[in-house]
Amino acid sequence: MAQGNPKGVNGMAVYVMLTSLTAEGRKTVKQNPERIKEVNKEVEAMGVKIIAQYALLGQFDFVNILEAPDNETIVKAAMELSARGTLQTMTLSAMSLDEFIASVK
Repeated sequence: MAQGNPKGVNGMAVYVMLTSLTAEGRKTVKQNPERIKEVNKEVEAMGVKIIAQYALLGQFDFVNILEAPDNETIVKAAMELSARGTLQTMTLSAMSLDEFIASVK
């Protein structure tokens, strides 16, 4: 695991990925909503575990709580998804409150 990344429940780093659909992505989801679950399987095959996923109202369309073994794995997945032209991502490293509190003591 990359230095500085807190470990999640499964011993992997935790990330929050915010995604926004492009016009092409909205068209795809409208025509085939199940495509989202197909993409989830593709993401898992890249070595990223999806812990939770929610559809949003507002600036972003989805929030995804993810675990990955390292920054390189999450960057590769984010780049692969974004390169398709159907969505844009913003990925943030995350830590539990207990880890945060311990780090500021």
